Amino acid sequence: MDGTVLVADDDRTIRTVLTQALTRAGCKVHATSSIVTLMRWVEEGKGDLVISDVIMPDGNGLDQLPKIAEQRPGMPVIVISAQNTIMTAIQAAEADAFDYLPKPFDLPDLMKRAARALEVKRRVQPAREAPAEAKAPGAGGGSDLPLVGRTPAMQALYRLVARVMNTDMPVLITGESGTGKSLIARAIHDLSDRRTLPFVLAGASDLATMEGPATVISRAKNGTILFDEVGDLDDDAQARIVRMLDSFTDNAPRVIASTQSDLSRKMETDSFRKDLFYRLGGVTLTVPSLRERVDDIPLLAEHFLARAERDGLPVRRFDSGAMELIRAYSWPGNVRQLENTIRRLIITGGEDDITRGEVELVLGNQPAMEPLSEGGEVEKLSVAVGKHLRRYFDLHGGVLPPPGLYQRILREVEMPLIEIALDATGGNQAKCADLLGINRNTLRKKITDLDIRVTRRRKLM
Repeated sequence: MDGTVLVADDDRTIRTVLTQALTRAGCKVHATSSIVTLMRWVEEGKGDLVISDVIMPDGNGLDQLPKIAEQRPGMPVIVISAQNTIMTAIQAAEADAFDYLPKPFDLPDLMKRAARALEVKRRVQPAREAPAEAKAPGAGGGSDLPLVGRTPAMQALYRLVARVMNTDMPVLITGESGTGKSLIARAIHDLSDRRTLPFVLAGASDLATMEGPATVISRAKNGTILFDEVGDLDDDAQARIVRMLDSFTDNAPRVIASTQSDLSRKMETDSFRKDLFYRLGGVTLTVPSLRERVDDIPLLAEHFLARAERDGLPVRRFDSGAMELIRAYSWPGNVRQLENTIRRLIITGGEDDITRGEVELVLGNQPAMEPLSEGGEVEKLSVAVGKHLRRYFDLHGGVLPPPGLYQRILREVEMPLIEIALDATGGNQAKCADLLGINRNTLRKKITDLDIRVTRRRKLM
């Protein structure tokens, strides 16, 4: 890696770590805790790459991106931020940042992105007008699900939304019930160039008659149409959508569709039209389930507690035991179920702290198993893994994932397998090794390498 990197962050530890890592990689580094100093360096012609935090004591890093582009056209900027919301990713994309990473970031990943920024000459584009009137989705009251999350799956989704929101390509949003598919669709519209135009939700009732599609188009004008739960539409409604899309001209509305169904399986059984699938699936965005983003649960819980407080409900907080149980639950109803559960805990409790016992009582009356696939048959593991991997590739928006994928995937499968086997055997490593069919010493090494916590207890299994 060769070049001079300007690092701006008010966290001394981050400045030190980045300076050391970049220097070892062969770069020259200038580090500062001041936006003013950063901009002076840029104006003086220093640096080939900027790595900047967003919130600084004397300014906002995102606000400086247009000024950097004006002073130094083509100079790449990597934005790092602890503000793990979709708006940060959107604003970074709107300001033409080269890349965006949430904190805490993976240092090797950041180094690869920095190397790419130094090696690839960025295409110079005029800065787009930022959506000044756009409001962060989920930031207000009402029943909107919050688009917040620091997990890699959510951050990848944010970046993909930022890439597609100002294109005319159709978007297919998939995900389980309660994950926030319609909110993603609304975010694509509200943060795009079409945000001042109508956003029309088209369901089965809107497409039930021959005149339905024409009415939908008339309402949408040049805005956005969301075909909600398109996988549940009957053959006649699907055919009307195909004819509608084929009639579109250059000034047609943007088309987004959402579904919690497996459209591939439906096409195999001829219950979903292939020609409609190909018309809707320009870009596929998959909203991860809550089980796939466990580390976001505390962040979401705090959001819902704060929202309830704004709504006039009592101020309550989770104790450590309660949060541990919240994180361990499978959440078949996803974020919507989490919100309803937290509101119930707030209303039914009297003390400031929400205890583990309260959570056990509330969750004891709710299903804790993951939903079955369509037809009531449990999905084969290989099919589920295949779907996850296809989704993982899709979330990179046509760019290959970082190298080393094989070992990363094996690690992600191996770790929960060992943890669940240990839990099933009550932490008895001899029984666990026998259950897995591996040597006990091999198991111990994997426990150490994967940093798995082992708790020994009696288990009636």
